[in-house]
Amino acid sequence: MPRPIEALIHVDAVRHNLTRARAQSPDSRVWAVVKANAYGHGIERVFDALRGADGFALLDLAEAERLRALGWRGPIVLLEGCFEPRDLETCSRLNIAHVVHCEQQIDWLAAHKTHQPHHVFLKVNSGMNRLGFTGAAVRGAWARLNALPQVEEISLITHFSDADADRFGKNGIAHQMAAFNAATHDLPGERCLANSAATLRHLAEAGVRADWIRAGILLYGSSPDFPEHTAEQWGLQPAMTLRSKLIATQNLQPGDSVGYGSLFVAEQPMRIGVVACGYADGYPRVAPTGTPILVDGVRTRTVGRVSMDMLEVDLTPVPQAGIGSEVTLWGHGPQGSLLSIDEVARSAGTLGYELMCAVAPRVPVQVAGEPA
Repeated sequence: MPRPIEALIHVDAVRHNLTRARAQSPDSRVWAVVKANAYGHGIERVFDALRGADGFALLDLAEAERLRALGWRGPIVLLEGCFEPRDLETCSRLNIAHVVHCEQQIDWLAAHKTHQPHHVFLKVNSGMNRLGFTGAAVRGAWARLNALPQVEEISLITHFSDADADRFGKNGIAHQMAAFNAATHDLPGERCLANSAATLRHLAEAGVRADWIRAGILLYGSSPDFPEHTAEQWGLQPAMTLRSKLIATQNLQPGDSVGYGSLFVAEQPMRIGVVACGYADGYPRVAPTGTPILVDGVRTRTVGRVSMDMLEVDLTPVPQAGIGSEVTLWGHGPQGSLLSIDEVARSAGTLGYELMCAVAPRVPVQVAGEPA
């Protein structure tokens, strides 16, 4: 039989989460962000659930080609723009909008021969300090783009660095909104401002609600500001379950250690289970003893170091468990149980985003409700 680990994708949850995004900003259009193969869920698997979005946002032209092959004829935008001049040919052929964040990208556009003018999103660096034009440079870039026959429409976009928390003495986006407004207040064009965190936390504030929102992590059921808010508190449903089974059990005596490095030592007699899941499957190696996990729907903890193909769990809370018992690494478990991916990520010192994207190719993936 095949190794028992698998990932389940819950497309109904993705559809629900898109509806939740729309409810937050009913007057805005929604970019469904599907970069990184839809955050590890698979573009083809979630496409039908996201067809109700107004457009798709991503980074990779190959992923844009996949969306067009699926029959999507609506807007697509490249969030980092083009990486070399010939990318503009693909944008022309597939009718793809793209971000412009530096002078070189404007140079490429100026030299590009096209019969179909492009829709560009001028990126304003409002404080993230990764991509975009700052201050007065925004106006110069806008003027250059506006003068090009290769450009049909100019929209304005920025990205918030601190929408997930309160910082700087006020909310985390106030300083960036001020910078964005100072640079763009009298420029025409649609605005695209709010990422998932801003969509959930800040749309009631003046000026944050705009023509477009970018729904990313919220579509996949992870909270962008965990632990301040859980996904459940935001009304989101988890879109991915990673599950496996116990393949062995061991009885430990006081002083017995578990796994590489003997990082866990039993203080009393206990029974542990061995799970068919390890860092080669995408489970974080740095997850320490105590990381939450479900066995037969009962919450327990990992013990010892995660190895390539296995990890160990404390069976004290679930004494009836044995070989073949179901293990939920994150997501939905049996009997209505649930383990948030955000909890697991926090224990490992990372974010749910990373865990979603890190599930390894060797892990079989099923769409929940479909036959294996």
